[in-house]
Amino acid sequence: MPSPSAEVGTAFQRVSIIGLGLIGSSIARAIRATMPTVRITGYDADPAVRERARAIDLCDDIADAAGTAVIDADLVMLCVPVGAMGATAAAIAADLPAEAIVSDVGGAKVSVAAAIRAHLPGATIVPGHPVAGTEHSGPDAGFSTLFNGRWCILTPDADTDPAAVARVSAFWERLGAQVEIMDARHHDLVLAVTSHVPHLIAYSIVGTASDLEEVTQSEVIKFSAGGFRDFTRIAASDPTMWRDVFLNNREAVLEILQRLTEDVTMLQRAIRWGDGDALFDLFTRTRAIRRSIIEQGQDTDATDFGRQG
Repeated sequence: MPSPSAEVGTAFQRVSIIGLGLIGSSIARAIRATMPTVRITGYDADPAVRERARAIDLCDDIADAAGTAVIDADLVMLCVPVGAMGATAAAIAADLPAEAIVSDVGGAKVSVAAAIRAHLPGATIVPGHPVAGTEHSGPDAGFSTLFNGRWCILTPDADTDPAAVARVSAFWERLGAQVEIMDARHHDLVLAVTSHVPHLIAYSIVGTASDLEEVTQSEVIKFSAGGFRDFTRIAASDPTMWRDVFLNNREAVLEILQRLTEDVTMLQRAIRWGDGDALFDLFTRTRAIRRSIIEQGQDTDATDFGRQG
């Protein structure tokens, strides 16, 4: 928690959230819970989402145009799919206050930062990515504690104002997140390993099961245990968001997929030739990684990973 003196220089008074899905609505709820004096204006391109956001009193005001939403903002959070970041930046360009800081929550940073900067030349931009989420989407899916104990990665470039980075860092810390500053290309490679390729594998596994319809309609669904069930949980994530992530982080994803293909080939060889030692060594190493994730507070060791049903 920032000290009161630090907070004076870093706090935002008027936050605009563009995109009111899981992340955007969670930011709104977290601001309400931790910074109740901050005024929140929201906007979503979907009229039905705007109406729902009004119905649940998600923000202090819901605008009917992206530009209108940012007119008096000192922080603008772009919470749209990464493929829509450029168009969204263009939509707010004419109305963005000169002193406002623009950030985002996109899962790919090199392409997203380039798209935003192309449409907002001269703006203060601090790209970001809260590494948090669920398989649910929409304004009702958000909750105020989504970011508690999770990482938010900021990827400013060499020309980004350090004071702006400090303000955005303090903002995320107030929402409960831990903040890490990282090079954008390095972020994209790290997230390809930890998030993007695992999601691609989940989509692939569940798609394979679906193709085997005579099995999927009975045994696979009926006898789903933790492994396949957790794949389906991951594969239920927002399809638009993940389509855009893969297309906007293609280089890093393809690099990790190539490495994965080589590793899977090694496993095929070990199984084919009955090399139990190679399998045991790999499984022992990966088990230690799982324990490290628990020790760092990024998951729980509760039975069935703490998930019910």
